[in-house]
Amino acid sequence: MKIESVNENTCMVYLGDQIGAESARLVKQVTDGIRRSMADILVDLIPSYTSILVTWDLESADRFEIARRLRSAASETEDANAEGASARVVELPVYYGAEVGLDLSEVCDYSGLTEEEVVRIHSEPSYQVYAIGFAPGFAYLGSTDERIAIPRKSTPRLKVPTGSVGLAGTQTAIYPSSTPGGWQIIGRTPQPMIDWESESLALVQVGDQVRFRPISRQEFIDLGGSLDEL
Repeated sequence: MKIESVNENTCMVYLGDQIGAESARLVKQVTDGIRRSMADILVDLIPSYTSILVTWDLESADRFEIARRLRSAASETEDANAEGASARVVELPVYYGAEVGLDLSEVCDYSGLTEEEVVRIHSEPSYQVYAIGFAPGFAYLGSTDERIAIPRKSTPRLKVPTGSVGLAGTQTAIYPSSTPGGWQIIGRTPQPMIDWESESLALVQVGDQVRFRPISRQEFIDLGGSLDEL
């Protein structure tokens, strides 16, 4: 673990340099450990692929005290890891119809696959939540099958509908709200991705596993999905 100062009350905790399932689990476990043991002085805690940004109350501790407490929290996490805690699995229903899969045909043209093959390949695996960012609740998931890997759009949309499921490179993600974006949209989920009861506001957290369950147009509507948002 490496700790580097960002400013007088913010530091970056680096936990490695290899993006993958193991690093995502470690980031989640250390983040949870820091949140538990340092709740009295924390201002903000932002986990990413292999690092955690930590901001604390400057009047409560200096950077030397913070470094000591961070290392202690990480050490406790390593001890807890020996018990083999399993990742949480979140299943998300997704309608892959053409009316919401705005770029599904483009993905098919790029990959040489049929729509059915793209949907099957996308929905078969479990995906690791690597980071939350860009917008509240926006989870970066990976890694997708190379057969459906596709670059971002050269010209981003000014408005991507809420719940849109997209592809970019070998990652996939869900837009939690209507924002500009350049990911290739292949479907939409009716499941809200913002959880107002959680500290992070996100339905899923770094280290979680996400599975996509293909659903019909009618089930999408029955679950509260909207076909009208542009």
